[in-house]
Amino acid sequence: MDSKNYTEVLIDGKIYTLGGKEEEGYIQRLASYINEMILTLKRQEGFSKQSAEYQNVMIELNMADDYFKVREQIAILEQQKTDMEKETYSLKHELVATQMKFEAVKNELAELKSFGNTHNKE
Repeated sequence: MDSKNYTEVLIDGKIYTLGGKEEEGYIQRLASYINEMILTLKRQEGFSKQSAEYQNVMIELNMADDYFKVREQIAILEQQKTDMEKETYSLKHELVATQMKFEAVKNELAELKSFGNTHNKE
């Protein structure tokens, strides 16, 4: 059974005790991300003059924006990976076909040399 880890974090000047399966370092990184988001928004003119509810919604929207942008990047990278895997397969197939042609030409050349040597001796 997984045990809960309890971690104290500082978010926007307030200390919270959070519990979860994640390690303390991970939870601290989450808190740091939230604090950076809050600080970034507070630097914008007029943000601090808005209601706490509005500020929270803006923080949530910005975090959702980051999340969806990362999801889009992941989708693009997964498609690039799939494309590269297909290209790699195609290049491997082409390499095998080229090796087979090379072996056939090499064998044909050996036969011609053998035939030429046998024919010249007569």
